[in-house]
Amino acid sequence: QVQLQESGPGLVKSSQTLSLTCTVSGVSIQTDFYYWAWIRQPPGKGPEWMGAISWMGSTHYSPSLKSRTDISRDTSKNQIKLQLSSVTPEDTAVYYCARTRALGLDYDYRGQGTQVTVSS
Repeated sequence: QVQLQESGPGLVKSSQTLSLTCTVSGVSIQTDFYYWAWIRQPPGKGPEWMGAISWMGSTHYSPSLKSRTDISRDTSKNQIKLQLSSVTPEDTAVYYCARTRALGLDYDYRGQGTQVTVSS
């Protein structure tokens, strides 16, 4: 059974870096042809694809967030990591990690999400 679990601070101050971890169980993050994505949903808005890391470790980012986003992985722990720098209150959202077959929002498994609030 594939499971994803996000973890990290629920409150971050403006200008700081938001750091989240997604722990994956039931499948290796190196399994061929899967991407591991970070998706966020601000209050009252639709989901936004932030970026993803592939089974080979290559990274892909949303153009609007590329300058502030870093996605990495720890294969020994089967984890995916997100860092978002220079955050503002507009980065307040529920953050999800998800497994996809292609770049985008079409996932087959997703974590329950973690609320991150950026204080001004």
